[in-house]
Amino acid sequence: MTGRTDIAFPFRVDGRGRTADTGYDEHVRDMIEQLLFTSPGERVMRPDFGCGLLDLVFSPNSPEFAAALQLSIQASLQRWLSDVIDVEALEVVSEDSELRVRLVYVVRPTGTRRTDVFERGAGA
Repeated sequence: MTGRTDIAFPFRVDGRGRTADTGYDEHVRDMIEQLLFTSPGERVMRPDFGCGLLDLVFSPNSPEFAAALQLSIQASLQRWLSDVIDVEALEVVSEDSELRVRLVYVVRPTGTRRTDVFERGAGA
């Protein structure tokens, strides 16, 4: 996998006037972000893709809500990205109108262990 490049997310043009690219590990991080913040029904050809976390930003906070949300995210990661990542730890924090997901995972093809935090607020 060394030297492989993929299209960067979000799609943009780089300083050379070409499609921006990124390394494989960063591409995997981008795929996770897309999964977390895509609402089911948003993609025409894959209507069941996504976690729909942005729809839950204003949901009432409770230990039960956090546990359910964590299970939902874990299930989506398993369904859509289990061939690409091994999840080691997942933490979901919802405070006021901000949602934060901390994910520790291993990129299977490269063996890279990563810790990434994905955040969105009501205005995002």
